[in-house]
Amino acid sequence: MSDVISPPMVAIVGGGPAGLMAAEVLSQAGLAVELYERMPSVGRKFLLAGVGGMNITHSEAREPFLSRYGARRDEIARLLEDFDAEALRQWVHGLGIDTFVGSSGRVFPADMKAAPLLRAWLRRLREAGVAIHTRHRWLGWDADGALRLASPEGERRSRPAAALLALGGGSWARLGSDGAWVALLEARGVSVAPLRPANCGFEVAGWSAHLRERFAGAPLKHVGLRLDDAPSRHGECVLTAGGVEGSLIYALSAAIRDRIEREGSATVFVDLLPQHEPARVLAALDKPRGSRSMAKHLHGQLGIDGVKAALLRELAPAEAFAEPARLAGLVKALPLTLVRPRPLDEAISSAGGVPFEALDENLMLRGVPGTFCAGEMLDWEAPTGGYLLTACLASGHAAARGMLRWLERR
Repeated sequence: MSDVISPPMVAIVGGGPAGLMAAEVLSQAGLAVELYERMPSVGRKFLLAGVGGMNITHSEAREPFLSRYGARRDEIARLLEDFDAEALRQWVHGLGIDTFVGSSGRVFPADMKAAPLLRAWLRRLREAGVAIHTRHRWLGWDADGALRLASPEGERRSRPAAALLALGGGSWARLGSDGAWVALLEARGVSVAPLRPANCGFEVAGWSAHLRERFAGAPLKHVGLRLDDAPSRHGECVLTAGGVEGSLIYALSAAIRDRIEREGSATVFVDLLPQHEPARVLAALDKPRGSRSMAKHLHGQLGIDGVKAALLRELAPAEAFAEPARLAGLVKALPLTLVRPRPLDEAISSAGGVPFEALDENLMLRGVPGTFCAGEMLDWEAPTGGYLLTACLASGHAAARGMLRWLERR
């Protein structure tokens, strides 16, 4: 008879960044880890997010970094205590991948690619003994509390010592994050905040046919954007057939979405020339234009043409073009009314999910002992720029440590 005691088996449902990070922490602690992913491979959203350059985190100081998490600042701060942006960067280095800080403060792998990072990570997980089961969809629990999983061979059961749910939010369903877990948790009495689009585009009441046909897809570069009297953010966005999208819009998407939900619409103000002071714009427009058209006057004096000129014509009243002071004001603060966000499945990420109030200090569901949650399925949101990935990884790290503490007590 052997005196060797097998380590506890823990299950992780979801093969995104949070689930994979938890698998690493748990396997390094000596536990047997079984990871289940509904898609044919893990990390699909992680890979797609890195197509344009893998932004892993941000280099800014702690306080401005934490401010990006809005109402959930304090909760995310606790997750980052053991795995913050610098720890994340060192972890990437430990995978044999160098990083650099871009001019915007964003941190990238040296080759800007996500695939080498994921390959190195999965190799380390497999060497640690993590068993990864793809094409396994979680179906909830059976009457005895075991996990139900739909697999290619049919339904199977798993009864781990503890389980982590890291099922993602509700955006990009084709990559696995379809929000189907909401109904399963609600059936167990877990309250879930409705999933809403975050880092998303917005629609207007309707562009003119001219703008839609000529400028849909055109980038609006070097502009400012603000909501109410808040400081203007600078960057770029894109006109779409129905509205606007892009990084500058995403940065304000939470506030815009919340305003639309409260009031039915949200008006943002576009600064077409953020590099020019209002007095300079007015002085340029006040110059006599003689026989030149207003379009040539705007181009000659201020360089406004193309998509910027088209947007000014679209949104400014016709009579404003005869009043230099009024037109100058519109160049610096052109009102754009947004009426609805684009659908959740088009969003980069989602807001809503499992509230932190439904979890204990270990990220365990209060109403379902032994079941923990992490990643985007938690109720928080953040802008793009590395903040999403950092918090997802930190939550997986924190949940795994919470599982270890809970198992030790048992």
